[in-house]
Amino acid sequence: MSLESPLDAPLVTTTRGPVRGERRPDGSRRFLGIPYAKPPVGALRFAAPEPPEPWTEPLDATAYGPTAQRRPFAEVTTIPEPSIPGEGVLNLNVFTPSVDPEAGLPVLVWIHGGGYVAGSAASPWYDGAAFNRDGVVFVSLGYRLGIEGFLHLDDAPDNRGVRDWIAALEWVRDNIARFGGDPARVTVAGQSAGGGAVQTLLAVPSARGLFRGALSVSGAVTRPDGPDVARAVSRLFTSRTGRPATAAALRDLRDDELLALQDRLAAPGPDREGLPPLLSLVPFADGDLVPEPVLDALTTGDAGAGVPLMLGFTAHEFNAAPAPGPDGPPLPVLLGGLGLTGRRAAAFAEAYADTDPAGHFGQALTDVTFRAPSLAVADARAERERPTWLYQFAWESPVNGQAYHCLDLPFAFDLLEAAGVEAAAGPTPPRSLADAVHRAWVAFVTDQDPGRDWPAYTATTRATKIWDAAPRVETDPLRAVREIWLA
Repeated sequence: MSLESPLDAPLVTTTRGPVRGERRPDGSRRFLGIPYAKPPVGALRFAAPEPPEPWTEPLDATAYGPTAQRRPFAEVTTIPEPSIPGEGVLNLNVFTPSVDPEAGLPVLVWIHGGGYVAGSAASPWYDGAAFNRDGVVFVSLGYRLGIEGFLHLDDAPDNRGVRDWIAALEWVRDNIARFGGDPARVTVAGQSAGGGAVQTLLAVPSARGLFRGALSVSGAVTRPDGPDVARAVSRLFTSRTGRPATAAALRDLRDDELLALQDRLAAPGPDREGLPPLLSLVPFADGDLVPEPVLDALTTGDAGAGVPLMLGFTAHEFNAAPAPGPDGPPLPVLLGGLGLTGRRAAAFAEAYADTDPAGHFGQALTDVTFRAPSLAVADARAERERPTWLYQFAWESPVNGQAYHCLDLPFAFDLLEAAGVEAAAGPTPPRSLADAVHRAWVAFVTDQDPGRDWPAYTATTRATKIWDAAPRVETDPLRAVREIWLA
């Protein structure tokens, strides 16, 4: 049941109980902080998510709910990401043009980034107003992060954060029609870790049928990936902290205590040899929920076979990462740690011969973390004739002269006036570019095709959308990336 109250405060009855949201000045409605699972505390802190207890009185859904983030990832992202205290972090937000159960509108479900250890669905950059304006229901969700979400524990289910994403998508399936959405027209999307979440969900059998389309923005999926790596991370955790990697040993720790242990795990050191250079607390192939490594599933398996996929990255994701100082490891050693040795190192040096060597470490990080893996997925899907659209966001911010990590989001969300955007994109980011990127997203969510001016990526054309002040399609503009990292 959905209805408007005399005070224009929309009331929707979900499968667990009624929620009261608010009508916005533009006529859209939003419902914030709706629980999709019980608070993960006590015995549930490291357990699989469980449905919330039902309620009978209307739940006030006019303020964002608690976030799993207790400390922003400010050194990497430019996104304003509030941390909101509280236990019920497994909540989601619905922005909708209508609460008519017969509206049948397409739905975009958004998974935030933050390196799997931070991020917040309460960011002003994730407001769904522009999508509502264009006839799309928008849902953003919170999930467990860091140790709570992704550390392998001997006495707890693996990939708890992944299980949270699935629980939220199940909530959407069961409830979104009451908010004007069509559960058969759901597209799942996310950026950075959220983009990696999208690719992970494509490889999870139990997520099949919960969405019809996927949009991976700067998706971060680690390699190597698997239970052996996850157990090695757990052993490193114990050796560095003295704490057993078990739910029993960690369940009662305060948030600040758990963060301190997480910092010790993340610190550099020779004992990290063989582990991913950037991300340790991430989704991994556990042989159960995630049967095989995500990139393997997407490039050699059947994962995502029936799901249209739009994916891409910015041109300079992590290029601003500084070169090592005089007391740090030599640049060739760092690049070798990213896989740049032998023929690959020579190809990299040739491809970037005209760029400042001080930026080569950041460029290599950008390539190995974002561009090469996404290109591998696009190439593999093209070989199998699976509907795929690839892009590169190349508009360079006047703030630092780069198309860097997260810069594309205010354009995609059509939120150039949002808090923090001027600091990231300068005072006059091109409105026409925001119109074009956002229009393509709306078209993809609505029709599973971003539009006639953006052909699908195929094995013969490798058509790639270049988002710049003058958007265009180029044929295989990322050939050098392929030859360095994928040959």
